[in-house]
Amino acid sequence: MYKVGLVFSGQGAQYVGMGRDLHKHFQPVKDVFAEAREVLAFDIASLCFDGPQEALNLTVNTQTTILTVDIAAYKVFEEEIGVKPIAMAGLSLGEYSALYAAEAIGLADVLALVYARGKCHEEAISTGAGCMTAIIGLSKGQVERICHDISQNSCVVSAAIFNTPEQIVISGHSTAVEKAMTRAKEEGAKRVTKLSVSVPCHCSLLDKVADMFEANLDQVEMKDCEIPVIPNYSPELFYSKNNTRELLIKQINSPVRWQETIEKMAKMGVDTIVEIGPKRILSGLVRRIDNNIQVLNVEDTSSLGKTMEFFNGR
Repeated sequence: MYKVGLVFSGQGAQYVGMGRDLHKHFQPVKDVFAEAREVLAFDIASLCFDGPQEALNLTVNTQTTILTVDIAAYKVFEEEIGVKPIAMAGLSLGEYSALYAAEAIGLADVLALVYARGKCHEEAISTGAGCMTAIIGLSKGQVERICHDISQNSCVVSAAIFNTPEQIVISGHSTAVEKAMTRAKEEGAKRVTKLSVSVPCHCSLLDKVADMFEANLDQVEMKDCEIPVIPNYSPELFYSKNNTRELLIKQINSPVRWQETIEKMAKMGVDTIVEIGPKRILSGLVRRIDNNIQVLNVEDTSSLGKTMEFFNGR
């Protein structure tokens, strides 16, 4: 018997056409997109299926479309495979999908929350003023030292996402991030890649967002999770109705501890992780963290079929 963990895609996984295949074949997916259109008051299916990419990359669109595709893919996983996970997590934005799947937040509420989250992000810093970059091949200590050396009061950069032992994402003012990119290359980074996001997440530039977003969270009823959900901000904990608001606020301007999140799943006994949502970014990260974990995904009918075959053959 496999011990399964689910992980949900976050920002950076968006692409034109995501969700189209599942929408064509499964009624629950159509239902999710229909409710998303009603709650958000725009044609989210058209944005997901037809783009353009530039529109998808705007943070409020990125967040609402990925959330919708994550939840739609989860509905298919739940209906067609039906394996109950022992733990769940999501990368940043993906935590909202995990909380929905764990029955801690209803669909209309989570859609409205994530739309408000995206709008707060947009209002906090103008497009182009900040950015995020993945650095591969330097240690945590090296990246943190580079960021510390470059940061000043009016121009800051910091480590934002600890993806794997060798991949760390930095975030901050564009000029500071670009200086850090140069330094990282000089110090031997294997690769330095800017991310397709319009807002520098998980850094002090979003302190204002954390304050703004608290009022939105106060309007939503939170429940205890039916399945444990591991927080990015503090992987030693689990989400509960008593700490969800606080953890979601702190997540906004604090680093994502993704490596520790997956290590926590492994300690819980998880031996198989299914990534739910667009692309397979998290699958690659999981393999680099713990290659003893079997990794599968559900984002379209092809990946769904392979995942069904795996579980049916146990």
